[in-house]
Amino acid sequence: QVQLVESGGGLVQAGGSLRLSCTAAGFTFSLYTMGWFRQAPGKEREFVAAIRWSSGNTYYADPVKGRFTISRDNAKNTVYLQMNSLEPEDTAVYYCAADKYGGDTYYLGPEYDYWGQGTQVTVSS
Repeated sequence: QVQLVESGGGLVQAGGSLRLSCTAAGFTFSLYTMGWFRQAPGKEREFVAAIRWSSGNTYYADPVKGRFTISRDNAKNTVYLQMNSLEPEDTAVYYCAADKYGGDTYYLGPEYDYWGQGTQVTVSS
């Protein structure tokens, strides 16, 4: 019943842009903090960005600040990640996640209740 479906990944040259989308179903999307995480080959999953359900405040990992923008459209049950000025180090599988409790540890993967299947982003040099 609960589904998070990511889309928008693909292959792009360094300096290019991609927009990831994650559409949710089976829970009250507007009451969840939504986050994006990524996992590159040989590395652990890392936090990318999050947006709170209450204030709409956004948070970003240092490597993507100024380049990525997270947003949400509660009417469409969708969260987006606009990625600009992409670099080869951004290459990873990107995962959408939903956090019901919306605490102060939005940057920790175990805090999230639901996860999408992931979408591959590959940035060539």
